[in-house]
Amino acid sequence: MGPAVEVTWLADACRYRRRHVEMCEHKGVGHPDSLCDGVVEAVSLALNAAYREAYGRIAHYNVDKALLVGGASRPRFGGGEVLTPMRLIVAGRATPLPGRDLEALVCTAARDYLARRVRWNAAHWRIESAVRPGSANLQRVVASGTAPARANDTSFGVGFAPFTPLEAQVLRLAERLRAPAFRQAFPAAGDDFKIMGARVGSRYDYTLALAFVDREIRAAGDYFALKEAIGEDLRRSLVEAGDLAINSLDDPAATGEEGLYLTVTGLSAEQGDDGEVGRGNRMCGLITPCRSMSLEAAAGKNPVAHVGKLYNALALEMARALVAEIDGVAEATVHLLSRIGLPVDQPALAAVELGGAGGLTPARRRAVRDVVRARLAAIEETAGRLERGETPVF
Repeated sequence: MGPAVEVTWLADACRYRRRHVEMCEHKGVGHPDSLCDGVVEAVSLALNAAYREAYGRIAHYNVDKALLVGGASRPRFGGGEVLTPMRLIVAGRATPLPGRDLEALVCTAARDYLARRVRWNAAHWRIESAVRPGSANLQRVVASGTAPARANDTSFGVGFAPFTPLEAQVLRLAERLRAPAFRQAFPAAGDDFKIMGARVGSRYDYTLALAFVDREIRAAGDYFALKEAIGEDLRRSLVEAGDLAINSLDDPAATGEEGLYLTVTGLSAEQGDDGEVGRGNRMCGLITPCRSMSLEAAAGKNPVAHVGKLYNALALEMARALVAEIDGVAEATVHLLSRIGLPVDQPALAAVELGGAGGLTPARRRAVRDVVRARLAAIEETAGRLERGETPVF
């Protein structure tokens, strides 16, 4: 029979594209919040592998808490210095591993991630683990090793498709900022960036905050020339043309380092900008206040039992499948609600909101339920992709 699937057909098809006002945001890999997300997800992947080796299954854990305490620095043209290291604290609960130092595993995974993703200097960081064993009651959720696991929380996941033109454009800008060709052309561009996109009617506006690396810049004039060159490069990525403002707080009259977004490491965290898990991108890669959203932090959560991760991934997969596979469906939003203790393939509620042409016919309703139930039946495949790190979580 399968779980109940509630389906709603919107009279106004493509309503998100037709909104008069829209906004969305992307936080780059070096943003303090993204750094926290990336580190705890790296710890999650390390735990997945360690538990598979030790127990042949994923044991109970949840490491979705981290705090980045910003440091202090003195940027200077040609190269400054970090005065106080950045401090990253990873907290959560995890089943002990026989013969393994859990603290060492956490700190090693964190350091390895940072070394891969940002300009790394161990002297600029202090990594700490506050990961402890979890409660016996929650450990029972995955202790049996049966599949599918039981939900370890009462929560909900949300997914939508497709992206609006604004959302797609913000992601294209982020992709360009991460591209090796861009990094090679502009070595002064730091790893910390944030893009805010807004649309009013047919007018698009983009605001980019991008940390600049001081050792790659010799003077204020070079900074402003580089900012202009980066702006020209990024404007070529704008399918949805509009105003692009970069580092809007800069003092245009600056002749020295003061009043410019200049950093030693390419990270705002070096100068006191703090970060936390879950304050950044959702699983779609965006922060979308005009959409339905879950506030769950997917990064760092157990992929087989924690619905804050699993249901957000599954809802996104379902929404994309509904648009791709059912004729006439132009947009879809999926909400999956869990109840703690129930098998994860049996949500307490699956609610689907659709928009498109032709209305909700009996055939379409059946097709929607078939898609939802098929994805739930294959939930272990979704969990497997999360376990292996094949599905982005922020």
